[in-house]
Amino acid sequence: MTLGGNGRAYRLGVDIGGTFTDLVFLGADGEIRTKKVSSTPDNYARAIGEGIREVFAEAGIHGNEIAEVIHGTTVASNAMLERRGARTGLLTTAGFRDVLEIGRGRAPRLYDLDFEKPLPLVPRFLRRPVVERIDRHGRILTPLDVAGARREIRRLLDEGIESLAIALINGYANAEHEQALKQLAQEMAPAVYLCLSSEVHPELREYERTSTTVTNAYVMPVVERYLRTLEEELTADGVRAPLLIMQSNGGVMRAAAAMLKPIHIIESGPAAGVVGAAHLARRMGLTNIVTFDMGGTTAKASIVEGGQLSRAAEMEVGSGANLVGNRLMKGGGYLVRVPAIDIAEVGAGGGSIIWLDKGGAMRVGPRSAGAAPGPVCYATGGTEPTVTDANVLLGYLNPEYLVGGGLRLDAERAARVFHDRVAKPLGLDVTSAAHGAHLIVNSNMIRAVKAVSTERGRDPRDYIFFAFGGNGSLHGIGMAEELEMHAVIVPPAPGLFSAFGLLFSDVEHHVVHSYLRRLADVDLSEVNALRARLADEAEATLAGEGYGPDARTLTWEADLRYVGQSFELTIPLTDRPLTRGALDELGETFGQEHERTYGHRANDEPVELVNLRLTARGIPAGPRVPEQIRVGRARKSAATSRRAYFGPKHGWLETPVIDRGALRDTRGEGPVIVEEYDATTVVPPRCHATLDAWENIVVTLPNGRRLSE
Repeated sequence: MTLGGNGRAYRLGVDIGGTFTDLVFLGADGEIRTKKVSSTPDNYARAIGEGIREVFAEAGIHGNEIAEVIHGTTVASNAMLERRGARTGLLTTAGFRDVLEIGRGRAPRLYDLDFEKPLPLVPRFLRRPVVERIDRHGRILTPLDVAGARREIRRLLDEGIESLAIALINGYANAEHEQALKQLAQEMAPAVYLCLSSEVHPELREYERTSTTVTNAYVMPVVERYLRTLEEELTADGVRAPLLIMQSNGGVMRAAAAMLKPIHIIESGPAAGVVGAAHLARRMGLTNIVTFDMGGTTAKASIVEGGQLSRAAEMEVGSGANLVGNRLMKGGGYLVRVPAIDIAEVGAGGGSIIWLDKGGAMRVGPRSAGAAPGPVCYATGGTEPTVTDANVLLGYLNPEYLVGGGLRLDAERAARVFHDRVAKPLGLDVTSAAHGAHLIVNSNMIRAVKAVSTERGRDPRDYIFFAFGGNGSLHGIGMAEELEMHAVIVPPAPGLFSAFGLLFSDVEHHVVHSYLRRLADVDLSEVNALRARLADEAEATLAGEGYGPDARTLTWEADLRYVGQSFELTIPLTDRPLTRGALDELGETFGQEHERTYGHRANDEPVELVNLRLTARGIPAGPRVPEQIRVGRARKSAATSRRAYFGPKHGWLETPVIDRGALRDTRGEGPVIVEEYDATTVVPPRCHATLDAWENIVVTLPNGRRLSE
């Protein structure tokens, strides 16, 4: 870290959400300072500047004491969801103009006749065909019609496009025609943003490659303008530290790189919490964990196995909230084929609305009251009962102390609405109805946990549960108990943990290139030459960012499938040059993983190599987060206990209310409620809570063993 004039140094993590912008300042001595400010959707950078200035004034910090800024943002995904991206044109091979419309022919709700896919980011009149054809081996079958291409580019320019995507049918195998189109476009309109599929995503499958390239072109101008505005805001506050942006895959990249390939930062916010949990788990000697992040509208789960993040090869943006969390339900959003942390999401959060269906059964979500009008107890116009209202009525949330005492809740208003809308129609008292809603939302969120565990052949009982987010530690312990897990970890600053998790991330660059061959037919000299080229490109990128030969690592993976299958499994690959024996071992490893994932393997079927994947990491000189950390914000609540309801077995119990620090010297015997500035942790009866050396709350569940055992 670069020290300021008084010898102090801070790293700053900034996570933007739709309602709040979270800032976490981490000092070189391990002290954490947090700030939660309202987001400013018209200019998200303004909220960041306001939060920075407030902390500077409160703590006496100066801009030259900030050594690094790491940022997680929803700017790219919001641009897609709100259709605020650039006016984008597409050049593609004649005959493939409607690839974006056809997609994969899948829908998330198979028998829903009313389902409508989202409109393509590029309307049909801006998708223009050019005459050319290259086969899958890279051989030119039909030369590019340059004159016709020039006419199509002019037509798009006359329509006022700001950005141009170029995705030819086999551009991944030979980029000659895409490069020629790029040169034409640069000559005719040097100010237009350009994205080539051979540069953005050189992988087979025309729909996935086209969708990814179009997405990159669509959000590129928006992301570039935002990041340049943010850099100006930071400079105005005296912060001249490097600006790094969180990627969906769990690594970070320089702002300049994010401007060129914004597809890598679309899901940066949810990734940060998983990264932070994985690093904390490794410090604790834990290798297998399930992460659970519950906010106001959604809940997200992921799995860390053997200390490694679980990554998916693609993601969908804007597929909508659901209550299933199944990883196989695709086709409802915009597909982006880039590595991303494998996260299952359900429409369940503190703002999820509790309602009765036509059969009179209670339902929770996926519709949410959001920040406006919000839960009934906020007294800001909400009229429909929510999960937060239920938690207030159950005594879990302190009406006097939400967000550090900055938000007072109207429990009486919540009780009246809950009685009229839910309890009375069901013939229940308010307490039973509220507890039922609490159990239902837990059940909905358990589906997300199962989507990343049992659906992948993993038993959640073999994993430790990490709970964070504004509501994660309130619901997570009950969920883990239902899943028969034996321990729950609530990390420091749980409500701002995504911002904190940013500070653990290393610089990473992910490269993929298709190489479609049966393992038995792989040309060793050819595939090793391709790997050498990809490695040289990745190492050159890291060298340009200041990482020397001893400060970078390369990790290889391969996508494989049985011949005839449509989808692949990703398998670790040796970093040494491939030999015939190494390919045989790769095929055996694939068979084992196929059996583990799907319950069977086909020993007599040939295995096919589809893609090579490379992850290049920059290794920092020292630990990015000190071993000892502490949150520098004291609890302000004056409450020492209150009545809370823990189901018909235990009923209403007088429950101690403490802060996190109180667990340093005593073991919290459930029931107990831990209140903090940003979150509330509810420890049920028969559970035990302690504070470990890293300031984590460690909750041992009934019949569970302590982590030290």
